[in-house]
Amino acid sequence: MQDRDGFIWLDGQWLPWRDATVHVLTHTLHYGYGCFEGLRAYATADGPAIFRLDEHLQRLEASAHILAIDLPFDRATLRQACREAVSRNGLSSAYIRPLVFLGAEKVGVDPAGAASHVMIAAWPWGAYLGGQALEEGIRVRVSSYARHHPNVQMCRAKAISTYANSILAIREAKRDGYDEAILLDTEGYVAEGSSENIFLVCDGEVLQPETTSALDGITRRTVCTLAAEAGLAVRSKRITRDELYCADEVFLTGTAAEITPVVEVDRRRVGDGRPGPLTRQLQASYFASVRGEQPTGRKWLTAV
Repeated sequence: MQDRDGFIWLDGQWLPWRDATVHVLTHTLHYGYGCFEGLRAYATADGPAIFRLDEHLQRLEASAHILAIDLPFDRATLRQACREAVSRNGLSSAYIRPLVFLGAEKVGVDPAGAASHVMIAAWPWGAYLGGQALEEGIRVRVSSYARHHPNVQMCRAKAISTYANSILAIREAKRDGYDEAILLDTEGYVAEGSSENIFLVCDGEVLQPETTSALDGITRRTVCTLAAEAGLAVRSKRITRDELYCADEVFLTGTAAEITPVVEVDRRRVGDGRPGPLTRQLQASYFASVRGEQPTGRKWLTAV
């Protein structure tokens, strides 16, 4: 990632990609204190457009507020920088990464005195979980690692430090031959994937975990809206591990993962072992939305 052409926005300046560097004593590098967002821009008939840009920036602001980190730029500035990150790098579609981090002004657990910095980069990124994942589905395992209790790690913040938990889970899953991990909360109920929200379909009903340990995903919210438009009720409930095994369909949602079907959990086939019809329906509606091919999606798009 470091040796490529292009431009990165850092603290209000556009830098050549290879020059966007920080000092090795940067506070966030040592203590993991910071927050970030992930957005996608999609190719549409009218050119590249960013999906739900304002909602992502609102969540970035909320994450910084929860962590008591001063955000030194307003939303309008960040909004324009996200758009320019796509256009300056000549991208028709892109993954966009805003990152809020603390500088190298001091070392020590207490970050007081370390300045806040913001970086925004964009690059091409295909299917997050592999080229065949969206079509054929993936295999997952329930992790031996639990998702954080909300009083251990405030889970509404998309905090950098949260992802150490995710890294442990995904490395365990990959080592055991799976594509992704599902984490339970500290009470043993289904929470989410390592970096995705999760939905189940049981007897024609769409279910999502009722938990405070999962991120309030923007793609998750999108799926709830699209399901409602299709006449599908989404019910939140505490979901047990055995309910996950017995679901007719399972799928993961996230900006990177988009809508990825799950066809196997802990070596137990989901449904008939293929992506199910409601998963396919919602997946098709989602991609039509992000490409501006239906009215609901167009209101969520910001032209680059």
